[in-house]
Amino acid sequence: MTAGRRLLVRDLAQLATPAGAGAPLRGPSLGKVDLVKDAYVLIEAGRITAVGRMRDLPALGDDVQELDGRGLCAVPGLVDCHTHPAFGGDRVEEFSVRAAGASYEELHAAGGGILSTVRATREAGEEGIARAVERHRGWMLRQGTTTWEGKSGYGLDRETELASLRAVAAAGGAPTWLGAHAVPPEFEDADAYLDFALAEVLPEAARIAEAADVFLERGAFDAGQARHYLTACRDAGLALRLHGDQFTEAGAIPLALELGARSVDHLEATGSDGARALAAADVTAVLLPASALFLNRPMPPARALVDAGAAIALATDFNPGSAFCESLPLVCGLAATQLGLAPAEALAACTVNAAHVLGRAEEVGRTAPGYAADIVLLDAPDWRYLAYHLGGDLVHTVLVRGDPTRLR
Repeated sequence: MTAGRRLLVRDLAQLATPAGAGAPLRGPSLGKVDLVKDAYVLIEAGRITAVGRMRDLPALGDDVQELDGRGLCAVPGLVDCHTHPAFGGDRVEEFSVRAAGASYEELHAAGGGILSTVRATREAGEEGIARAVERHRGWMLRQGTTTWEGKSGYGLDRETELASLRAVAAAGGAPTWLGAHAVPPEFEDADAYLDFALAEVLPEAARIAEAADVFLERGAFDAGQARHYLTACRDAGLALRLHGDQFTEAGAIPLALELGARSVDHLEATGSDGARALAAADVTAVLLPASALFLNRPMPPARALVDAGAAIALATDFNPGSAFCESLPLVCGLAATQLGLAPAEALAACTVNAAHVLGRAEEVGRTAPGYAADIVLLDAPDWRYLAYHLGGDLVHTVLVRGDPTRLR
């Protein structure tokens, strides 16, 4: 959009945005959508200044550019609050072996899994990592993702971890230091590795990253080690995230509540006690159904969490091994077909609630006056096609801060 001019997106079939003004949305509020038919959006200096019905559009001056929205539906720019985009190589061979019957945990224990990507990422070097993150960012944008978090965790040495964080920040993502992802082969045990990571990597990582994350799971890090790591990261000024309850309930939810983490992510193994605990807490449950599908794992208990009153978000978990999927529209479809969520609940979970996890809920996640003009135009007659058209070619145009990129 030319500097100093306004942009009018006009004649939209529908405009849908999570209702209300706060975040995160919970319970019945999660499923409320403000819907405007035959709508317009007015944008100035990268922000939304007005939303309404075409019949109520006031007279505008000659300094307005127009974008034809006929036949399209507008939703907020999607927010992916859990991705692993900083990696080298792929794991297609592992995918084939797992498809023949090997489990993810068996591959990890045999030196495959995360550690195989660690080797490839170290070999890629800083330039290779930066190219990979830019490529993956482009994939996400084409699926309607305008705000995204990106984790390190495939370096597990000082230089590669820092290079990963720099690459995410340079590509416009929210960097998260996943220094406690796995124990690299040059260390004998998890405690020795954490001592190294906290002494040698954290001081510089804290200058780049916004948050820290840990894989609290059998075969990775236990609750005591996770507490040690996260406490040091919190003291360094980082927000806290946890991978938890993916395969076992190993204390992730109690630790997240104890330390005031922003989120605990995965939860495929979470039982009723964990759901009740999250319902009474300020920690958001980030659900990753593409990962559960990819690994043939049970789906996280989304309906139980929502009905109990917990705050939930949806994300892709994009990574080369357990969720090679960058599509939040596909995740919305899985949420509706596998998690028991309504399309409106899925929309809020991957917009305003995901923005809350990233500390950006006052900036992005709604298509309303005052918010950044991050908007996705769907080539569909109804906004609910976001979940309904499973894996469909839906995204027509993406606006980031008012600048449109036509994809269809």
